[in-house]
Amino acid sequence: MPLTQDQKNRIGEVVKEILSRRIENFPESGSQIRNAPFHSAILECFREKLEPLRIEVPYLVAIASWLHGLNTSLGSGFENIAHILSGGYKRKFTGPYILKVKQAQATQIETIIRILKSGEQRPDVDRENSLIFECLGRGKPIDALEFTVDVFIETKREIVGVELKSVRPNSGEGRGEKQKILYAKAALKLAYPQKNIRYYIGFPFDPTSNDAVGYNKERFFDYLIEFKKFFAHEEILIADELWNFLSGSEKTMSAILSVVTNTVRQVRTQ
Repeated sequence: MPLTQDQKNRIGEVVKEILSRRIENFPESGSQIRNAPFHSAILECFREKLEPLRIEVPYLVAIASWLHGLNTSLGSGFENIAHILSGGYKRKFTGPYILKVKQAQATQIETIIRILKSGEQRPDVDRENSLIFECLGRGKPIDALEFTVDVFIETKREIVGVELKSVRPNSGEGRGEKQKILYAKAALKLAYPQKNIRYYIGFPFDPTSNDAVGYNKERFFDYLIEFKKFFAHEEILIADELWNFLSGSEKTMSAILSVVTNTVRQVRTQ
């Protein structure tokens, strides 16, 4: 089913909020940053590459800072749009709300992480789930790792968690993400033993693709650092695959981009 008018309107409001914050902060000139001696000294190494751009270093620094703010705003925007599409919400299992896992589950998780890190085995969701789900009755309860679910979806039969990533993960982050997700799945299964538990990492777009809504998962895994060691393809949702999953419909990313384009056009003419 295509996006409803209500969903389009709500997505449009998310886009307007992002625009309102970024328009007022856009650097009109380099006057806000007149002196950037350390940037200037470092960028001298790239003078030949930067010269065709004809951008003064202070203004380049100002634009870079503005883009960093835009990336942060987009990260929050992606979460809001994901909630609109899926009916899910953000949920934190931290502090007084931290969940428990059984000692046997924690032991299995650390073993899984060690084996994946060494390369002895490839990621296998079914095998890993069986290892951490089949020992619910063994060992004493202990605190799980704290975790936050960006998109938490609960139905009568299952719980689905999605961790959204709007920027390229840093080196070594794959191990930590995998460990957190395994603890999250183990804890959720212990808290909701009758429900199926699924957990994904979602990337809103594929920066390696020439097509705005397209993706190539094998190429994308090569682009990520060490994720191939820890995650199977079915644990990652990317670009149109992610948005279709959240909405339950096809061509959702194109529909979202259309709303964004129309909203930007409206804002520009106001």
